Amino acid sequence: MSPTTWQLPANFDIPQTFIEQVQTLTDGRGDRHLTQLLWQRGFTEENQAELLGFLTPDHYQPTSPFDFGQEMKRAMRRLVQAINQGEKIAIWGDFDADGVTATSVLWEGLGQFFEQKTQLTYYVPNRLTESHGLNNAGIEQLKNQGITLIVTCDTGSTNLAEIAYAKELGLDIIVTDHHTLPNDRPDVLAIINPRYFAENHPLYHLSGVAVAYKLVEALYETLPDIPTQPVTNLLDLVAIGLIADLVALKGDCRYLAQRGIRQLQKQLNPQTVVHPGIKFLLEACRKNGDRPTDISFGIGPRINAVSRIHGDASFCVELLTSRDLNRCRRLAEQAESANTRRKEIQNVVVQQAKKQAATFDLSTTGVLVLGDRQWQGGVLGLVANQVAQEFGRPTILLTYDRDQDLWKGSARSVQGIDLYELVHSQGHLLHRFGGHPFAAGLSLKPENLELFKLGINQKARQLLGDRAGQTGKQIKVDLVVNVGELGAGLFRELKCLEPCGMGNPVPKILVQNCGLEITKFHKLRDKFNRKLNYYKVDFLLWDDTGELEGICWGKHPDEIPQGNGYDLVVELDMVSINPREQKSIVRLEAIAPSTNVMQQDSSFNNLVDFRQETALKLTKKQYVIQQDCPITWQDLHDNYHRARQKSKPLALAYNSPKIVDAEEAFKVLIGIAKYLVQHKKIIPLDAVREKIGCGDRLLKLALEALINFGFSYEFTDDKLNIKAIDKQFKPEKITRFQTTFAEEKFQQQYFCDVPLPVIQQTLELSPTDLS
Repeated sequence: MSPTTWQLPANFDIPQTFIEQVQTLTDGRGDRHLTQLLWQRGFTEENQAELLGFLTPDHYQPTSPFDFGQEMKRAMRRLVQAINQGEKIAIWGDFDADGVTATSVLWEGLGQFFEQKTQLTYYVPNRLTESHGLNNAGIEQLKNQGITLIVTCDTGSTNLAEIAYAKELGLDIIVTDHHTLPNDRPDVLAIINPRYFAENHPLYHLSGVAVAYKLVEALYETLPDIPTQPVTNLLDLVAIGLIADLVALKGDCRYLAQRGIRQLQKQLNPQTVVHPGIKFLLEACRKNGDRPTDISFGIGPRINAVSRIHGDASFCVELLTSRDLNRCRRLAEQAESANTRRKEIQNVVVQQAKKQAATFDLSTTGVLVLGDRQWQGGVLGLVANQVAQEFGRPTILLTYDRDQDLWKGSARSVQGIDLYELVHSQGHLLHRFGGHPFAAGLSLKPENLELFKLGINQKARQLLGDRAGQTGKQIKVDLVVNVGELGAGLFRELKCLEPCGMGNPVPKILVQNCGLEITKFHKLRDKFNRKLNYYKVDFLLWDDTGELEGICWGKHPDEIPQGNGYDLVVELDMVSINPREQKSIVRLEAIAPSTNVMQQDSSFNNLVDFRQETALKLTKKQYVIQQDCPITWQDLHDNYHRARQKSKPLALAYNSPKIVDAEEAFKVLIGIAKYLVQHKKIIPLDAVREKIGCGDRLLKLALEALINFGFSYEFTDDKLNIKAIDKQFKPEKITRFQTTFAEEKFQQQYFCDVPLPVIQQTLELSPTDLS
């Protein structure tokens, strides 16, 4: 197991005016801790409107669904045609919480325009027999039912072969999805996918259910006289899918989650309940729906557990949308039973996977690939995440499908590593795969397994350099407090940040040099009162300032050290003692002896390391920002000394190059050239630099090499114009580009991996010493 260290937050001199501003915007709830967190996350006095929208959804201006442009307009025209002609349409969903809620949103939303069960149906693939995405057998089944239009949700973007088969059968397809896009647009009637937007667009991070909601919202705006219930009635379903999925809760994602949690709370009130199934799920997990953790630790796992245990999750759509109280109660009990069983299976697989992982030499292992023929496929994603967090490595867990003769499984990332890129690099060895930078699913033939293990670790070493073999596990801490500060007041402050998720994580709190004693523990029981192999541990935490109760889920009591002299990273929570009383507790995230603290050296306060982090929001008022990955020390030196002159930290906010292969970069450039010639367009130079990941010198060499492929170029007002010409054979230009590209990428990777103290010491030299 990796040793654990803490990365402490940098010290900031926060203006009193900003502290007062936060107190005003939060009606006095926000004090110094909330102010510090907001400042660390990029909010300042200069972006008050953005801060106000972040803290209060009523002050946020949501984005129109028609920002999706022609794709949304095409989808609306086809849906209106289907309504007018009385066609039969089908929703093709997915079996996880995001996919199930997306299916439910379309089932209810489109159900305002199409008669459910006669005109409108839905299809949710079986997790254990069909996997994610479209499949030909299901498409053929829908065709035989008289379906003429399929609307996907949370899936479909990369199912090119299946889309072609549907077209052969005469079926139209509208894709709503949020997963990674293929190189070419799928041959569908419309594709509503926020990945086509720039990363800073407010819709870019939408999950599958949020995209489905935008489609319904657009139809409500197109045909406003037809619906009989407000579209906002669907927002509790949207919040469940958004928070349960791994998407950044920023922009419209945060707004929809905030509004959705308000709608979620209404489900416990008999006067305002719309979805009684959600009411019974909240009761089963003893939550009241006012916090995102009620979803992430309560409703979400129960929905996901159904497909993990049974494969078929289609009844979850009925659970979330039915108005029949008795039916919903029975279905909620089934979901609860599946979740209990899931916990037990997961705990067994976790122990076996950890035992396997402990046999690896972590100094030479960049990616953990673990497998067992007996593992249940439904829990592999959950276990992969636990192992990845504990060992500090991207982790892939596989089990064997005898019927298909395939190893199939799930992968989870860690420390900002792009897992999709790693898995994609071995695509030639895979039967199927899909996902995003943080999570992926895959399958491969047994004869390719060993080659896959070797190949993905080789790619990890190529992309990550020395980071691939680092054995230390480091947790980034948001706040450092004593036990006496861990109370209701701090909880109220931190609640202002909710909903938390990717891009706005739950604050991790470090309590140093304290004591811990386990007070009790027990195994959970199922509905038949049988003990499960899954522990809940209660403990007491103390230091000189006070004491507080805490809990730890899933760990065996023997795995938790006791006594004095420990540092704990915890998350603050509030639990109900009875209907009228709550108390503060902490949830244990990590523990290590106090000697493991990695103290923040004051000499490094003028250099802050955000390398390899995603979804950052840094402001020029706080930092001088090094956004582009350096190629030479001089590239860093100028910004470093400008930061010293302004008495600000220099923020190292660059990432490893996205493209590290010269051939791949040149293919991207050729694709851009073909597009510009075909459509008679020009493109900003900055956009080209970003797409192939290079500076001016390298870009010029690449453009000069295009002559070998029949293209010439010219610059006009910082824009690139490409023209078609006769090919000229000048291979030396390609060779020069390839050589220079390799040199620059090697240098950039060095600046991504070099330790912070080395950067600090080198930048203190004079510019002439850097040459």
